[in-house]
Amino acid sequence: MSTDSSIEWTEKTWSPTTGCDQISPGCTNCYALTMAKRLKGMGQAKYQNDGNPKTSGPGFALTVHPDALDEPYRWKKPRKVFVNSMSDLFHARVPRDFLAQVFAVMAFTPQHSYQILTKRPERAARILADSSFAKTVEKAMYDDDAYATLARGGLKSWPLPNVWIGTSIESDDYTRRAKALRNTPAAIRFISAEPLLGPLPSLNLTDIDWLIIGGESGPGARVLEPWWIDDLIYEARQAGAAPFVKQLGSVWARHTTVAGKTVAAWGDTKGGNPAHWPDQLRIREYPKAATDA
Repeated sequence: MSTDSSIEWTEKTWSPTTGCDQISPGCTNCYALTMAKRLKGMGQAKYQNDGNPKTSGPGFALTVHPDALDEPYRWKKPRKVFVNSMSDLFHARVPRDFLAQVFAVMAFTPQHSYQILTKRPERAARILADSSFAKTVEKAMYDDDAYATLARGGLKSWPLPNVWIGTSIESDDYTRRAKALRNTPAAIRFISAEPLLGPLPSLNLTDIDWLIIGGESGPGARVLEPWWIDDLIYEARQAGAAPFVKQLGSVWARHTTVAGKTVAAWGDTKGGNPAHWPDQLRIREYPKAATDA
């Protein structure tokens, strides 16, 4: 099932896989894990497989959904589509052939821009830089009975011009993910520094097109210091990456006042309304390559 999205930097979500396993501190308060438990209780078919209790949870085992593959064919209006808001497409248990089917759908629907975010950029780099994978995608296009006639001539270009590949970096211990991202063929490469758990002095933004920055919200949210964002905006400007400040987080909202009231008291419990932010943080830009398209 796809849904219109409330995520500030996208318009729709598409989940050809669901479920995941925690691999770093940014996963600690994973909203998708909590949501999966709730959806399992509601009887949602996609969320009935339980994951490892140490790294996953109820309804959150990595599960592929072939029946979801045709959803983008129904969307005529161009959209920015976040692929797998409830999973990680490059999880080790997503079969390579299924990945090829996902990419085939994206190749068939060039009117949409697909945003893929992973905490496993090393696998993304290995697969997408392998020339044989493009051939597997092409084969998947021809094997799609409903759309095989559109596959004449095969892939027009690789990497796909409508696919953005990004990685999450929550602390300086994980800035190495940016190196793997640079080794990944992609029309647009982006980093999501959310939840931002500390400054990122080691982050190299060379060849990165877009930088999303955000604090954590919800129960157990951890602190974000606004000066961490100031530093990242400066580094993004130096490197030519477009900065997008998504939210400042629940802790900031509870302790910052506007007109004598905390931001949270104004109903902005996530610190997501730029009207409440310091002026220099009110930045929401998209990568130039995307706006020029």
